Amino acid sequence: MVAAADAPNYVQKLGISHDQVVQELGWDEDTDDDLRAAVEDTIGSDLLDEESDEVVDVVLLWWRDSDGDLVDALMDAIGPLADEGVVWVLTPKTGRPDHVEPSEIAESATTAGLTQTSTANLGDWVGSRLVQPKAARTKR
Repeated sequence: MVAAADAPNYVQKLGISHDQVVQELGWDEDTDDDLRAAVEDTIGSDLLDEESDEVVDVVLLWWRDSDGDLVDALMDAIGPLADEGVVWVLTPKTGRPDHVEPSEIAESATTAGLTQTSTANLGDWVGSRLVQPKAARTKR
């Protein structure tokens, strides 16, 4: 769990700002509630869930090693994503239960047609920032 005071800083690391539309996928009881609350405070609204069909600016994908096929999850995540949108894959930090190897994230991102651009330390979680390649965005 993240100290509540750190959560707004983590939102800043994720590049999330007011009025963005953020969808959350993979929520479970182990997700960081302070981070989730800080994101909602920043955007000024609730996080969208899996059932939403809105176009989104950011997808927060909570992912654990035991969750299944990351490529499938990423394909689902990019469906509602705006052209300039970002997917953050949030995984347990190294040494924590259900940790995901960085190589798995990189390989899955490539297979799903995404590019990994950076990572962010978010307390007990690590965020991997994935974007759609610019060439794919301009052909629409």
